[in-house]
Amino acid sequence: MTITAPRTHVALPARALLACGAVSGPLYFLTTLVQAAVRDGFDLTKHPASMLSNGDAGWIQVTNFLVSGVLVIAGAVGLSRTLEPGRGSTWGPRLLGVFGASMLFAAVFKADPGNGFPIDTSPAGTGPGTLSTAGVLHMAAGSIGFLSLIVATFVFASRFSREGNRGWAVYSRATGIAFFASFAGISSGNANAAVMLAFWATVMLAWGWVTAVIFRSAR
Repeated sequence: MTITAPRTHVALPARALLACGAVSGPLYFLTTLVQAAVRDGFDLTKHPASMLSNGDAGWIQVTNFLVSGVLVIAGAVGLSRTLEPGRGSTWGPRLLGVFGASMLFAAVFKADPGNGFPIDTSPAGTGPGTLSTAGVLHMAAGSIGFLSLIVATFVFASRFSREGNRGWAVYSRATGIAFFASFAGISSGNANAAVMLAFWATVMLAWGWVTAVIFRSAR
C-alpha cells in the first residue's frame, strides 16, 4: 500500500504530460509541412524548416518551435515520472528535455534567410562569413538539440535491450544512426537536394521515434 498510493497519485498528471509529448511531433510536422507547401519560394530540396521563421509569416514557425518545445519538455517530465528505475530512466528524459529546450532557443534566435528564401532574399543568401549572431546561436542550439536527441535514441536502445525488447532497441538504434548520418551530411556544407531531402526524412523519423517512445510509456 505504501508503494501503490504514491504511484496512483502521480499517474494522472504524468499521463497529461505524456499526452503533451506525444502530440509534439505530429503538431510540429503538420504545421511545418503546411507552411512548406504554401509559402512562396520555399523548397524542401534547398531549405531547412528553420528558414520558415523568416518573412512576414515567420511568426508561425517561431510559434511552432515554442509550442513544440514546451510539449517535448512536458513529455520528458512525464517520462521521468513514469519510467521504472533502471538504465536510461534518468538520462533518457533529460536528453529529450534538452532537445525540447533547444527548440525554445531556436525560436528566440532565428536562422538567417538565404538561398532565395524568403523570396526577397538575394540568390546568394548568407554565407559562412556573413552569419548573424542570432543565426550562429540558432545553429548552436539546433546542433545541441539534435545531438541530444541522437544520444537519447541510444540511451533508450540500451534500456530496451536490457528489458528484452529487441524490436524497440533496434528501432531506436536505427533511428539514431540514420539521423546522425543525415545531420553529418547537412553539417558538411554539401547540402545538395539528396542530402536535404534525407535530412527532412530523418528529422521526421526522429520525431516519430519521440512520439512512439512517449506513447509507449503512456500506455
